[in-house]
Amino acid sequence: MGGSTGSAGAGGLELTRYEGFPSNLLDVAAPDLWQHIPGPSLFDIPGRNPEPLFVSVLLHGNEDTGWTAIQEILKKHGANPLPRRMLLFVGNIEAAKANVRTLDTQADYNRSWPGTRYPEAREAALIRHVVEVVAAEKPFASIDIHNNTGNNPHYACLNVLDERFLHLARLFSRTVVYFTRPVGVQSAAMAKVCPAVTVECGVPGSPSATEHAAEFVEAALALDHFPEHPVPEQDVDLLRTAVILRVPPDASFSYGDQDADFRFIAELDRLNFSELEPGTKLGELGNAGDRRLAVIPGGEMDADVEGYIEYDNGGIYLARPAIPAMLTLDPRAVRLDCLGYLMHRIDRQGRPVE
Repeated sequence: MGGSTGSAGAGGLELTRYEGFPSNLLDVAAPDLWQHIPGPSLFDIPGRNPEPLFVSVLLHGNEDTGWTAIQEILKKHGANPLPRRMLLFVGNIEAAKANVRTLDTQADYNRSWPGTRYPEAREAALIRHVVEVVAAEKPFASIDIHNNTGNNPHYACLNVLDERFLHLARLFSRTVVYFTRPVGVQSAAMAKVCPAVTVECGVPGSPSATEHAAEFVEAALALDHFPEHPVPEQDVDLLRTAVILRVPPDASFSYGDQDADFRFIAELDRLNFSELEPGTKLGELGNAGDRRLAVIPGGEMDADVEGYIEYDNGGIYLARPAIPAMLTLDPRAVRLDCLGYLMHRIDRQGRPVE
C-alpha cells in the first residue's frame, strides 16, 4: 500500500511525501532505510478518524524504538484502517545508516524545530516545512519517540502544563518531566499546534521498549477526545528540569580511575531518577584540578544555577537536593548534547514541591 507523491523543497533537504505506507518497509531495519526511501519522509496513513495523530521517529538516527513500534502497529492492523489517521515523519535516515545520533556534518534534527538556535541550518528549513504541512492538517495530538543512552525509566516529557498534554503523557507513564530547554525540540514546536509530548523509551534495541511505545501510540490512535477532568494528582509524578550539566568542549573526561579533567564515578547513570541529597559524589577533578562543569539554566525561571555543584578537596558533589535524569556514560552523547539534567518535583502550576 502507498506510494510517493513527490518531494517538496526545503532549503537543500527534500521532504518526500507518501500517501499510505509502502508494505516493503514493514520489515526494514532503521539502518537500512536509506536503501528504500530517499531521505526524510512524511507518510499519510489513513484511519477511520480523519483528524490525524502526528508521530515523529528517528530524529536521532541511533534511536530506533519509534520506528520498530510503528512497524509493529502497521503489521498488526494489516489491511484494516487505523482507528485514526496518522502522519508519520521519519527523520534522520543518514544518521540511522551510520547508527549514530547525528552526523558531524548535520544539525541535530531534534534541535532544529521552530525556536531553534540555528534557523539558518538546512535541517531547520526542512523541519519548518514539515511543521507547515502537518499544522495545515490540524492534528489531534503529536508524539515524538526517543531512546536515551543512560539507565533511565520510561518517561514522558512536555513543554506546556496543560491537562490535555498531561492526559496524553499519562497514557505512556506516570513519570512526566516538564522542560523549556533545550530549545528547538519537536514537542515544544508542536505544542503551539496541538497537545504534544516526547516519550523516552530507555536504551534502543529493547523489545519491551518497542512494545511499550507501540501500546502508547495505539492508545493515542484510539482516543476519541481528551477527558474534560484533570488527571488525578496521585496518577502523575510531575518533575521540572532545573539545570543542564555540560562538560566544557575543551575538557577531557572519563568514568572511573582513568585520569582526565573530570573523572566521573563509574556508574554515574545509576543515579538517574533517584532523590539525591546534598553531598552526593559525582566524581573527582583530575589533571590540574581547576576545571568546572557548565551548569546551564533549565528554563527562564532558573537564574540561580551556581549552587547546584560544589567542589571540595578534588571531589565533585551535588550541593542541593535534586533528581538527575539522563546522566550518561556515552562520550559522544556528552559531546553532542550534555552530561545530564537535574530536576525537582513540581505541582500543576509549576511550583516546587518540597
